[in-house]
Order: sequence, then C-alpha cells, then structure tokens
Amino acid sequence: MSRPRLDPRALRLARQVEGGGKRPRFALKADPPALHSRRRDPRLLRMRALVPGARRPRYDWKRDAASGAPSAVPAVDPVPANEPIRVESPAFWVLAVLDQSTGALDETDLQLLSVARRLAGDEGGVVALALADPVLATAGADRLAVWPASAVDPAAAEARAATVQALVESVKPRHVLCSDDPVAGGDIARRLAAKAGLRLVSAVNSLTADGRIGRRAGDETWLQPAPALMTIMPGSFAADEQALREARPLELPPIAFEAARLANIGLLPVDPESLPLDETDFIASAGNGVTDFAAFAEAAAALGATRAGSRVVCDAGLLPRDRQVGASGTVVTARCYLALGIAGAPQHLQGITGVRHVIAVNTDLHAEMIKRADLSIIADAQAVMPALARLARQRQEKP
Repeated sequence: MSRPRLDPRALRLARQVEGGGKRPRFALKADPPALHSRRRDPRLLRMRALVPGARRPRYDWKRDAASGAPSAVPAVDPVPANEPIRVESPAFWVLAVLDQSTGALDETDLQLLSVARRLAGDEGGVVALALADPVLATAGADRLAVWPASAVDPAAAEARAATVQALVESVKPRHVLCSDDPVAGGDIARRLAAKAGLRLVSAVNSLTADGRIGRRAGDETWLQPAPALMTIMPGSFAADEQALREARPLELPPIAFEAARLANIGLLPVDPESLPLDETDFIASAGNGVTDFAAFAEAAAALGATRAGSRVVCDAGLLPRDRQVGASGTVVTARCYLALGIAGAPQHLQGITGVRHVIAVNTDLHAEMIKRADLSIIADAQAVMPALARLARQRQEKP
C-alpha cells in the first residue's frame, strides 16, 4: 500500500500565522469529516454538543436514527442562575409562621423554612408569614405575607393568632408550621388549634423522605403522616441552602382584631454567662493562643457574648468543663462564634458545624479555623481583645 509522502516544510509553513513571520498559530481547525465517515473528529463532536454561540453544553442532545447526525431540535437555554424560581399554581401550600424574635431571620426561622420547603417538594409552594426581609427569597419562600402593624410585636400573641387564622382560611394550606417556642410560635399554634379546631402535633424533630414526621418518645421516635398543624423543635433540622425563590408579596385578608389583653413590658436582661452553650446566640471562645484571660473576660462582657474555650483551655482548668466546645464537649449552633487564638482541631471544628457566622483571630494564616471562618483577623488575640472591648463600650455609650 502506497500513500503520498508529506512534505514537513509545507506542514510547518501551514502552522504559521499568515504574514506574521514564523509565529505558530494555535487555532488549528480540522475540516469537518463526511457525515458517514468512520473516523470522527472529537473536536467537532464537542462543538456540536454546545449551545450555539455559547460554551455551555446542551442537554437535549439527540441523534437522528437514520443518519446518526445531531437532530435539528433547538437547544433550550436553562434558567439563568440569578433568575428566581416562580411558582404560579402549586398543588398545595405550606405555611411557615416565623418568629423573628430578634427582628431578623434567626437559625430557628431558617430551619422552619427548610422543613416547609421539604414538605412542599416539587409540587407545592411555601408561604412565609414574617417581617419583610430580602433573605426570605434565598431561604425558600415562594410567597411572603407581612405581619400587620398590630401583630409586629412577637409578644402580641392574640393579634398574631388572629392573623394566622385569617391567612389559613384564605390560603387553605395543607400544613401550618410554627416554632416550638412556648411564648412565640408554640403559643400561636395552640391558639390556632383551639380556634380552628385543628389537631396540633408539637415538638417535631425529624422528617422522613416519604413525608412522615417524627417525635421523640423516650428512647424511641414515633413516625406519623405530617399533620395540618405542627411545631418544629429548634435545633432538630439543618437550615439547608435553598435555590432563589420569588417571595412574591401576598396580601392579607381582612382581619378582625380583638382588644389586646396582654401587654409587652420588654425583654429582661440575661447574664450571658448563665446561658448554656447550646442555647446562646453569641459565643466568644478562647484557645491556646490566649494568655490574657482577664482581657478575654472583659472583651466577652463588653460584647455580650458567652465565654467558652477549646479542649486545651478547659484541660488546663482555665474554664469550666461545661464551657468546652467540640465533639468531646458541647456542639453549638450559635449565630456568631468568635474564635480567639484557636487553631482548629478536627474535634473542635465538629462542634461548630451548625454555627452560622465564624470570626477567627489568629496569627497563623494557614490555621484550619481561618479556613472555616467567614471573617478572619490575622493578629495576636492579646492585641485584638482590648480593641474589641473598647469599640463595644464606645458603641454602647452612643445615644
């Protein structure tokens, strides 16, 4: 078998930029092979698998049975990543009644929305009854009903219960979810159960893949179909990240409010040091990099944080054992965790898995806690703690 010999000089010349000297060209495009050729150019196949005019792959990749060539079916562009998911006419609604006891979404509210989203699935929609908050769109809410002025105060239990009852009669949700807080969502759920004649299932702490809810009963978990009204036990569910939703405003129906018989006298101050680590929202934790524990105590008091420590600190007797954070201590779910001089051992990082925001102060740029942190300060904790205390006091002194 004979074939023509290739001239290497001609090949080198063909690989050079025309009129550009001896610079090689890198956009070498092969001639498209014949349709029924046995040899296929992989570059051409990859090009055909892309959306025309873009580098994104097309997912309607079909072949004509007769020719083996790609069909002429136009590629359908996916929804852009920044476009919210819109739900127009869902098969049913799930109502999530949020407490927002601090005026913003807290971990309990996010867990409640996560459970509502799981119950809604692909066929249902989620209605959030809450204060207006742009974060609700990223937390899984398809509709947003805003508390009326008379029910904004979390302590206005009577007005809030009347609002929820009116919304239930209007939307007719399949499930109504409240928190298990006895003076917030739990109180609303009990009032709604009494007025609307609904059966209340409280302290739900698990949800199966087939939509059954679970409650602890001693050492066992009782499973049952999801009821119409339930309260969710805080800390039992993860606040999963959700796709961007529309959170379209939903107008409340007319509500007949009765004269209030309860008055809100405000929040009573609580000593952060008296709170258990698994109940506090703000923790200042000391590690092996902290040597001035007087400054640590002063900074924690000025910030209003509950003091905690790593295993090394508690083993040394510098803090009580019940202040130890980690897999061998207390697993915390605080909103903010200030780690001062903590390198980040694996068992310690396991203890802060459920923390929403981590601030790390460390001199080691490559410490594991720095990698875990949302905000890092690369400095000595002994210099940072007095500065934090001073700034906190200045903020408190401002009118």
